[in-house]
Amino acid sequence: MTMNFFKKLLRGYRSLQRKASPQINLVWGFFVYTILGWLILCIPWFHRESVPMLDNLFTSTSAISTTGLVTVSIDGSYNLAGQMVILLLFQVGGIGYMTLTTYYLLFTTRRITNWHQKMIGTAFTMPQSIQVKDFIKSVIYFTVIMEVLGAIGLFIGFHHAGVPFWEAVWSAIFHSISAFCTAGFGLDDNSFIPYQNNVWINVVISILAIAGSLGFIVITDLWYRLRGKTDKISFTTKIIAYGFLLLLSFGTLLTWLTEPGLFEQEHAFMKAFFQAMTAMTTVGFSTIPTSELSHPVLLLILFLMYVGASPSGTAGGMKITTLTAMLSVLKSRLLGQRRINFLGREIPFNRLYVATSTFILYTCLIFFFAFLMTYSEDTSFEKILFEVASALGTVGLSAGLTGNLSVAGKIMIILLMFIGRVGVLTFGFALLDHKSQEEKDKADKDLEKEDLAV
Repeated sequence: MTMNFFKKLLRGYRSLQRKASPQINLVWGFFVYTILGWLILCIPWFHRESVPMLDNLFTSTSAISTTGLVTVSIDGSYNLAGQMVILLLFQVGGIGYMTLTTYYLLFTTRRITNWHQKMIGTAFTMPQSIQVKDFIKSVIYFTVIMEVLGAIGLFIGFHHAGVPFWEAVWSAIFHSISAFCTAGFGLDDNSFIPYQNNVWINVVISILAIAGSLGFIVITDLWYRLRGKTDKISFTTKIIAYGFLLLLSFGTLLTWLTEPGLFEQEHAFMKAFFQAMTAMTTVGFSTIPTSELSHPVLLLILFLMYVGASPSGTAGGMKITTLTAMLSVLKSRLLGQRRINFLGREIPFNRLYVATSTFILYTCLIFFFAFLMTYSEDTSFEKILFEVASALGTVGLSAGLTGNLSVAGKIMIILLMFIGRVGVLTFGFALLDHKSQEEKDKADKDLEKEDLAV
């Protein structure tokens, strides 16, 4: 009797999933994980010291959105078990809960339902040349390989720097996953400032963050090329690679040349590179106190956070592909061209519509929330703007405002981090769901065909 009840309940839940749009399912899924994480973190057994409920919600949202902004000390407030919960949250948030469930389905049944393919297609913008099965496998395998190698590399670095053995082990695991998922969570309240001159640790963190932020499209595409499944790199990969290298080089050089006093410091170029990298990849770690950066460099960092890195990766931001599409529109308009091209290829209008909508909505959200927070927060405008851009871009850098946020400010930053993780367009589509009755009827038919003997 009880088993039949749960079967009916599960079938009813799956039916609701099929009837809802992919955007609503994604938003709902991340919301459920956020709430579950919040409820678990509210249990005193996971604390070193008492943490208010709102701060637990802030931490849970920051972890599932892979942002890294925190209102309390992670190591000072949560014990080892609590830190493990946070690690699981940003691991799920980094590669996406749909990726994990789809891989489980693929591993156990050797097939993926149409519904799961639609969900993956919504969560990740993939070129037609890449198959969903190959994409899912590359995400899981590449994540495991990079995080394991990163943990080994960081353990060597931490232990060599004098960190005790078991502390170095846990710190290496935690920061390896955090870096690859571009989560920005650290066990030291000073981020990586104590290791600002440690070349080994800087290099390992940078490799992990860049590997995660470049996106699984690039990795799958390169894997196809190495295996001979394709004889050329996709147009999307070229846009991502060229755009990332150009912006990262531009940000590094400008930071190195314009930040006062940086020339006189040891490993000045490495520090400049790390600041540009942490903003571009939205990993959120820092080796220089962000609050001490000059206004020109703060503005540069804000721009890099605004752009972000690659779609279908662990990074946030507006995405390089959106920026290149908008620049292509501007170039074509100025030159009087009817077709919009980039790198000699015409950009399809549907991609331009997506890019334009993302650009407008993303910019409006930054303006709107910055405007609201000027009323709730008693601080300078540049700190507010930086905090808003960091939250929506899921970056995790702060100019010193996060720990002093008001209740209203924390709620707004929580909302921004959540929107930034699910994507501004996905969130907008979910709010204005317009799925037709015909699509809902088709979903019911798909449910009957794909029912996995529940």
